[in-house]
Amino acid sequence: MMQTFESFIDILNDYLYSFLLTGTLVCCSIYFTVRSRCLQLRMFGEMCHLLVHREPTPNRHHITPLQAFLVSLAGRVGTGNIAGVAIALTAGGPGAVVWMWVIALIASATAFWEGTLAQLYKQQRERGFVGGPAYYMHYGLGRRHFSHIFALMSTVSLGLVCNSVHSNTVCLAFEEGYGIQPPMMGILLSAAALIIFIGGLHRIVIVCSYIVPAMALGYVALSLYVVFTHITTLPDVLYQMFAEAFGLQQAIGGGIAAAFVQGVKRGLYSNEAGWGTAPNVAATASTSHPVKQGLIQTVGVFVDTLIICSCTAFIILLSEEPLTTGTNGIQLTQHALAAEVGQWSVSFVAFAVLLFAMSTLLSNYYYGENNLRYLTKSRRVRYAYLLVATAMVMAGSLLSFGLIWSLADLVMALMTFMNLYALVRLTPRTLALLRHYQRQRQQNGDPHFFN
Repeated sequence: MMQTFESFIDILNDYLYSFLLTGTLVCCSIYFTVRSRCLQLRMFGEMCHLLVHREPTPNRHHITPLQAFLVSLAGRVGTGNIAGVAIALTAGGPGAVVWMWVIALIASATAFWEGTLAQLYKQQRERGFVGGPAYYMHYGLGRRHFSHIFALMSTVSLGLVCNSVHSNTVCLAFEEGYGIQPPMMGILLSAAALIIFIGGLHRIVIVCSYIVPAMALGYVALSLYVVFTHITTLPDVLYQMFAEAFGLQQAIGGGIAAAFVQGVKRGLYSNEAGWGTAPNVAATASTSHPVKQGLIQTVGVFVDTLIICSCTAFIILLSEEPLTTGTNGIQLTQHALAAEVGQWSVSFVAFAVLLFAMSTLLSNYYYGENNLRYLTKSRRVRYAYLLVATAMVMAGSLLSFGLIWSLADLVMALMTFMNLYALVRLTPRTLALLRHYQRQRQQNGDPHFFN
C-alpha cells in the first residue's frame, strides 16, 4: 500500500515538474518579460551598478542589499549546479545547456517581481525587516488564510525536509571523495549547522558572505582552466550545443524536444525564480527603493545559471566524458574533472558540494524560520524548530526518506503555484513601482520610495 502511494506521488511529481509547473513558470516569465519591456536586458547596467553601490544602513541590525543578495545566491547555487546540469546533459544532450541560458534570461524577470514585492510589503521588526511571499500574499492580496498555508508549507519543506536532502548529498559525496562515513560527516555537518543556526540571520549572512564568493570563484577558476586547456576544441563544442538546440536534424529526430525539456526544467530548478524562496531574504535588505533590491535579485539568476551552471557544462563537454555514464550527476562531473586535472579533483568536487550544499542549507533554514516567525511570535516554538532542523540535518546523513522527499517536492510545486498567482495578481503594483523608479532615475536623483 505504501509503495503504491509513493509511486503515485512520484508519477504526480514527474507530471508537475515536467509539464504543468514548468509550463506555468515559463508562461509567467514571458508575461513578466513582456510587461516590463525586457527589463532584464535593458536595465542590466543599472543592476550591476546597484550591486556594487554601497547603500548606508540605519543601524548594525539591518542587512545591506549586497548581503541579502549573497544569502539568496547561496540558496540558488546548490548541488543542482553540479549534479543537475550533468543529469540535464545526460538526458537532453549538449543542447540542453543553451535552453538553460534562454530560460535564465526569461526567468530573471520573475526574480525581479519577487524581490520588488518582497521589499514593498516588508515589515519592520525589533531587529530589522522581515518579509517574503507570505507577507505580500497577506498585505498585498489580502488573503490571510492563503498566506498562512504558504508559510506553513515553507516552514516544513524548506527548513526541515529540503535540508535533510542536502545533508544526504554532502555525505554521499564525501564518502566517495574522502572515504568519510556518512554518520561521522553527519555529526560534523549538524554541529556546524547548529552553531550557525543559533546566531540567526546575521550569523548566516556573515558565513554566506565568505562561502558564496569563495565557492563561486574557486569553481569558476577551475572551469576556466579546463576551457583554456581545450581552447581549440571550444568552437566545436559551442557549435554542437547550438546545433542540438536548434538544428533541423535534431528537430526531426526529437532531440530538440529532449534538450528543451531538460534545459528548461533544470534551469528553473537551479535558479529558483518563481519558487518563492529568495524573496524571504530579499525583504530583509535596507534600501531606499523596492525596485533596487528587485534589480539586484535579478542578477542572482544570471550568476546561478549563466555562470555556475555553464561551468559544469563546459567541464563535462570539453572533457569528452561519455554522457551515458549513468545518472549520478556528481559522479559524472567528478569523472570529467579527473580526466582533465587528475584524481585530486574528485576530492575537490566533494568539497565544492559541501560548500554549495552548506550555503543552501543555511539559506533554506532562514527561509523556513522566516515563515515560522510569520505564523507565531513564540520564542519557544522557534527554539524547538531550531533543534528539529538540526536533527533533520543529522537524519539526512543516516536515512533515505524516499516518500518524505517526494512529498516535499510536491509541496514545493504547490508553493510555486501559489507564489506565481500572487506575482501575477500584483503585477500592476510592480509596474507602478518600476515607473516610479525610472522617473526619479531620469531626474538624476537617487530614487526613494516612502510606503
